[in-house]
Amino acid sequence: MKAQGGLSLGRRQFFHVLGAGTAAGAVGSLATEAVADSESNDEKRKARYKETDEVKTYYRVNRYPR
Repeated sequence: MKAQGGLSLGRRQFFHVLGAGTAAGAVGSLATEAVADSESNDEKRKARYKETDEVKTYYRVNRYPR
């Protein structure tokens, strides 16, 4: 079987080129500048865990028997 045009790609070469193009596109989109965290020191130290009724119920229901 002869190729119609001047360029002939086999099945394996086609998928190899397709994969290389996808990888190059992914690397280009991941190359962004890193941005530092914008929280102040007070915001970093604030209490985040709140023991609400839902949390108490979760721990009460999921206790292991002794």
